[in-house]
Amino acid sequence: MRLSADDLFLLGQCAISAACQAGHLIAEYSQRSVAVNTKDGGGSLAAQVVTEVDHLSQQIIMQVLQPTCGMFDLALLSEESPDDRRRLHKDFFWSVDPLDGTLPFIEAVPGYSVSIALVSKAGMPLIGVIYDSLTQTLYHAINGQGAWRNHRALARPAPPSAAQTLVLISDKSFAQDPLYQPLQAEAACIAADLGYAGAEIKLQGGAAMNACQVLDKPPACYFKFPKSQLGGGSIWDYAATSCLFQEVGAVVSDIHGEPLELNPAGSTYMNHCGVLYCADRAMAARMILAYQRLIQSGRA
Repeated sequence: MRLSADDLFLLGQCAISAACQAGHLIAEYSQRSVAVNTKDGGGSLAAQVVTEVDHLSQQIIMQVLQPTCGMFDLALLSEESPDDRRRLHKDFFWSVDPLDGTLPFIEAVPGYSVSIALVSKAGMPLIGVIYDSLTQTLYHAINGQGAWRNHRALARPAPPSAAQTLVLISDKSFAQDPLYQPLQAEAACIAADLGYAGAEIKLQGGAAMNACQVLDKPPACYFKFPKSQLGGGSIWDYAATSCLFQEVGAVVSDIHGEPLELNPAGSTYMNHCGVLYCADRAMAARMILAYQRLIQSGRA
């Protein structure tokens, strides 16, 4: 099956409606005490916590997206439902994270959002929608049609001034990674090589909002290094922002510079390859080199 430009626009509007409706529910619950449970997940706390809001958000999104699955013969993958693997056989599938950044939501700090993408069987993101209910900011992109922030055209950030500080963003679990301390020393070298005044590492937020920070507050880079434990995010963490970055001409890849595999036959986890989001190729190349240096130094 092929999807026309009009089909993608219509499906994009459905995803926007679903994300905004779910985001409004999340905003209503952000001031309440919510039940927190655990689930089977990756090695980090962020991958294991789940709340009633995750499930309520998913229900709202499913009400909007399910009819499109019949109309366009789409599969559906969502974080809070088992992977039925129909994504491997259908031409396209929805990839849904009903509450990306559950841990920041529980902690009542910024960094959570709704993330919805449409992905081809080959792993190409065709639609990406991210809604930040805290700031009521909507990001969306459609393959070949552009990217927008609150319905205004979104472009790759202009080169920042050399007086600024480079921010390297990852999630809180990176503090326990053996590469955390070595990267702090390497970060200064990265900044010097790229012509910035200095660098800092920030451990924060969910995957979708961390990626959007790269476009909103340059100079910045969002990364996750490979690790042996299951985790490192999943398809639903990166599919929507991958579409966003591709449409603005920014860089999204694994930590080796290879395209993210967004429809793997095996596990949905990305711990084996890591992820990298950068505004430009120079920064991406320098981060890839930094990872190679850290591994080769034997300090991992």
